[in-house]
Amino acid sequence: MRPEDQPIVEEQELTESELSEMIQDMCKSKAEEICIIGYIGVTDKDIWDCVSEKYRKSGTPQLHQMVNDILSLKPTQFMNWMTMQMYKGS
Repeated sequence: MRPEDQPIVEEQELTESELSEMIQDMCKSKAEEICIIGYIGVTDKDIWDCVSEKYRKSGTPQLHQMVNDILSLKPTQFMNWMTMQMYKGS
């Protein structure tokens, strides 16, 4: 297909609620993935708390970075974070 024959795709702005729902769905998916391999009781909130901890210092990143951070979170990274939270008492 030539570039001029391709359909034009318009960029759409996400509303705050749509963005929040999309992030929550990704976190829920990652939590289910981690539960499947044996770490029972992981919630979407746990995933978001783990991923967003680094945003506290640097601020909220662009959407593609958040998506990457959520979907590329490894179970060992998550469990290390959970262990540190227990040591901190939170």
